Amino acid sequence: MPATHRSRRRAWYLALFTKSRPARYRSRSTVKHDVMEAGIIGVPYIGKTTVFNALTALGVSGEASANKPNMGVVHVPDPRLSVILQFIETKKVVPASWQLVDVAGLVAGASEGQGMGNKFLGNVRNVDALLHVVRCFEDANVPHVDGSIDPVRDIEQVETELMLSDLEVVENSISNAKRRARTGDKEARLRLELMEQCEVALGEGNPLSTLELDAEREKLLRSFAMLTVKPVLYVANVGEDDLAGDNAHARTMAEFLSSRGGQVVPICAKLEAELAELEGPEHDEMLEAMGLTEPALAVIARAAYHRLGLQSFFTAGPKEIKAWTVPIGATGPQAAGVIHSDFERGFIRVEVYAVDDLQQYKTEQAIKAAGKLRVEGKEYVMHDGDVCHFLFNV
Repeated sequence: MPATHRSRRRAWYLALFTKSRPARYRSRSTVKHDVMEAGIIGVPYIGKTTVFNALTALGVSGEASANKPNMGVVHVPDPRLSVILQFIETKKVVPASWQLVDVAGLVAGASEGQGMGNKFLGNVRNVDALLHVVRCFEDANVPHVDGSIDPVRDIEQVETELMLSDLEVVENSISNAKRRARTGDKEARLRLELMEQCEVALGEGNPLSTLELDAEREKLLRSFAMLTVKPVLYVANVGEDDLAGDNAHARTMAEFLSSRGGQVVPICAKLEAELAELEGPEHDEMLEAMGLTEPALAVIARAAYHRLGLQSFFTAGPKEIKAWTVPIGATGPQAAGVIHSDFERGFIRVEVYAVDDLQQYKTEQAIKAAGKLRVEGKEYVMHDGDVCHFLFNV
């Protein structure tokens, strides 16, 4: 990259710290598969890998994420699975899952190759959502990379690097689109128009999630895997003496994000990681000692689903009881397609009932006899907690 170009980008980077962030953030849910992918981001040494350990119970070291991403599958707690299991015998129960990616800390200049730089950013370009971990605890034994605890500064530093990285993609795309647009390529002209719109937004310090786009341009923007389009859930990593997140740092963070529609979940990653290593009575005893009714995973899972506009439906039979993830508003055929593409293509109808119906009537036969088993067609819009039997022909 030419020195003049780097200087211009760095001047833009520095200027962003003096301006306020936009208040509008829109969630564009693009999850079309049964496993959601989320990337854990943040500045170095703020507890990202500890949060990863708490969510996955893998117990990886902090040093591992400095060299390559830690990858783990997170099973989403859902008490409705246990309810179904009470009334339907099966060989196994399969909860909904996340694929979680823990990457190296993001330092200033990462978009230009500082630290893990573009390698870090590449690791999270294709995830569905970001978990942005922010340090909100004081500990003299754990120094902060910037010398002090300042949640707002840390958030802005990460967001700035994400925008700079997107800006580089935009600038390269504009150059390519201009060449193709000269030949009369209509798609290239549309891409050029969209990228120039993105360049203006990023140049003003606005993430691309603030753009108001029609369906065609929104679909095109998704194809670029831009970082600042992704939904973000903020995690305030608090101390052991402040599990509710009432300290000054956590309050400052919540106040800063509230005007922008940012959602914050406070957790003590250290204690949650220890809790994740326990099972049975020991797990329950520690949870009670912490004054909590459920681990952080359940709280974060609900918040992430809400942020992404997701919901779960279930299939249940003698082989397995399984939770599946679909966007809110998905139709019956689209839900069937999450299980297998053939199911969507050959969809005929779906037989549906609610978990509450199973609890009340005990068997599927009794549900049907009571008139609670619904037969729905291709226009049916799925509800959270539907128990489904899909009928298809291929």
